[in-house]
Amino acid sequence: MQATPVDPTTMGVGKAIAVLTSGGDAQGMNAAVRATVRVGIYTGAKVYFVHEGYQGLVDGGDHIRLATWESVSMMLQLGGTVIGSARCKDFRTKEGRTKAACNLVKLGITNLCVIGGDGSLTGANEFRTEWSELLQILLKAGKITAEEARRSSHLNIVGMVGSIDNDFCGTDMTIGTDSALHRIIEVVDAITTTAQSHQRAFILEVMGRHCGYLALVSALASGADWVFIPEMPPDDGWEDHLCRRLANQRSLGYRLNVIIVAEGAMDRSGKPITCEMIKNLVTKKLGFDTRATILGHVQRGGTPSAFDRILGSRMGVEAVMALLEATPETPACVVSLSGNQAVRLPLMECVQVVRLQHFFNSHYSELKFQESALLLVLSFENNWNTYKLLAHVNPAEVKSNINIALMNVGAPCSGMNAAVRSAVRIGILQGHHMLAIHDGFEGLAHGNIEPISWAAVGNWTGQGGSNLGTKRSLPASMMEEISLNIAKFNIHALVIIGGFEAFVGGLELVTGREKYEELCIPIVVIPATVSNNVPGSDFSVGADTALNTITSTCDRIKQSAAGTKRRVFIIETMGGYCGYLATMAGLAAGADAAYIYEEPFGIHDLEINVEHLVEKMKTTVKRGLILRNENCNSNYTTDFIFNLYTEEGKGVFDCRKNVLGHMQQGGTPSPFDRNFGTKMGAKAVLWLTDKLKECYRHGRIFANTPDSACVLGMRKRALVFQPLADLKSNTDFEHRIPKTQWWLKLRPILKILAKYKISLDISEKTALESVIKKRGTV
Repeated sequence: MQATPVDPTTMGVGKAIAVLTSGGDAQGMNAAVRATVRVGIYTGAKVYFVHEGYQGLVDGGDHIRLATWESVSMMLQLGGTVIGSARCKDFRTKEGRTKAACNLVKLGITNLCVIGGDGSLTGANEFRTEWSELLQILLKAGKITAEEARRSSHLNIVGMVGSIDNDFCGTDMTIGTDSALHRIIEVVDAITTTAQSHQRAFILEVMGRHCGYLALVSALASGADWVFIPEMPPDDGWEDHLCRRLANQRSLGYRLNVIIVAEGAMDRSGKPITCEMIKNLVTKKLGFDTRATILGHVQRGGTPSAFDRILGSRMGVEAVMALLEATPETPACVVSLSGNQAVRLPLMECVQVVRLQHFFNSHYSELKFQESALLLVLSFENNWNTYKLLAHVNPAEVKSNINIALMNVGAPCSGMNAAVRSAVRIGILQGHHMLAIHDGFEGLAHGNIEPISWAAVGNWTGQGGSNLGTKRSLPASMMEEISLNIAKFNIHALVIIGGFEAFVGGLELVTGREKYEELCIPIVVIPATVSNNVPGSDFSVGADTALNTITSTCDRIKQSAAGTKRRVFIIETMGGYCGYLATMAGLAAGADAAYIYEEPFGIHDLEINVEHLVEKMKTTVKRGLILRNENCNSNYTTDFIFNLYTEEGKGVFDCRKNVLGHMQQGGTPSPFDRNFGTKMGAKAVLWLTDKLKECYRHGRIFANTPDSACVLGMRKRALVFQPLADLKSNTDFEHRIPKTQWWLKLRPILKILAKYKISLDISEKTALESVIKKRGTV
């Protein structure tokens, strides 16, 4: 990381950036376009829209238009791409690329931001590689002057991957993938109800010719009975295995079966596996009432999820910075996401790996599986391994005589049940006896404990709230009763799924070990709360669902304002003292301000915000959105801010307020929360299994070291276990938040995209990372 004295508000002066979307559309592309335009303007650059993708680049004229701040307003919530996308044969020819180069040179554009798939990004790189040659052709033909050629001597390219398939190497998620998962899960949830009514088997085909990510994560998030993906062709004889699996499920009392098929699925001989083939097999062999549904382009449609809006916005900011920092020697790069970090990767390295993966998948029968597996993204591999574990229906033959108990603590949130389900099933597969503790620490103290079986958690993945029951009570006042019940029920390990109370409760149990020997058992805390305020984890189960609820509500509110004009809405969000929901929803919904506890504000800041809105009402965008975290300031309440804005906006705008309340804790879990909760539950129990072996001494379990009581959290790029005791120093216990929070670095982006003149810290530059070295392949 190098410090730089460059002022970001002037680094783009005299420069021009063109942004285009190419290939198949994906939800969230508009967020990326919006961020590119606004951050480009913020840096002093001219930003141009290229309409209809590369075709617009070749045709020029009105297809390449100057963008303004207002021209990207109200784009965030729209699916597809507002500036259009098209397949372009012309750009594949030298003549077409020469025309495109001429159009860019005439407008002084030397920076190109391309949002698309690997084909679109490869085309951009080829364009850049032969740029000098194209300039010479244009010079000789007299279509550009020597001065124009000198000013446009090199072309900078930065790519962002917009693809619902999530089939690009080097990034955890591509723009549009999360929204596509939302569409798929909505359909699966809807189909599940009718399938249960009629005892049917449903086969769903989802997109993914070369990549089975959508199919795999959908199967994991919905608890599907079987999934077919191109990366992992089933073993020979899969037909009999599938039928046995489905028959076994019915014998256990399940009224429905769900099978998910990627459109590129095939067997080990390279023969396609289709919905119709599976339907005929199940109908003929089992006699089940079976239906097949091909989702098709519905997966590309609809409103982008909060995740895709934030991802697109972050990628757009990083893309502009990468373009303006580029030199003639800088290779074309693609902006990607790794964990919660934006990274820059060499574009052609990524494309090489993607194309090699596609080749392996297309020629599976001619190649060894191990060679193909080398190319799998680590997160994909983790998803596959988790799914394989959870798809088993036969418990372990050898019992461990270990009892693992699970509980929910704190406020309920979506995704808790998914974590419980996977923890129970992984535990049973390990040979353990799983115990359910109802009503949190109170239930543990009162002996409200019972065995929980494989079948009992069958359909929990898609259910919101807490099926175990949850309370906020902490264990300190009930330690005697808790220790007695741990002994009575012979509990050897404990999984606590919940929010800040789960973290504090875990700490109290660790402290209680000094007095109560029964508490010397391995403990793992899984963060699950809409507030996302648990120390030791960048993300909590439940926060994504709440964020989508807030964002969709803000969309509806902004839509109502579009009809009335000159109206400002003030929305209060949950989160306690943690401003995560307000900040991220502000980014996702395009808020003008988001007031949070972590960033103190006063009357002067409120005045600046009012003045900003007064100026905004003079433009074509005559609406405002203000978010306020519930505990951001005890004096500047939602009512106070509403009254202040109402008074100061007289004659210019009127105000409305809305307190979202507990609707943020409800609803069915988002695909992210289902998947995240599932992986967390599975990883927690596998860790406990290993820890129990370490702690087994003289015929009993004894765990009193700091690393035997941990928080399982997502830190930057990995799921890690951190001792509860080690996290105390980074915790503000009074305000129930971690002292350092990664998302605070995104606050300036929110303000810049709302047109505030603030400074963006660019002292930490994102280094260009090698994909091939990281993966050790090719």
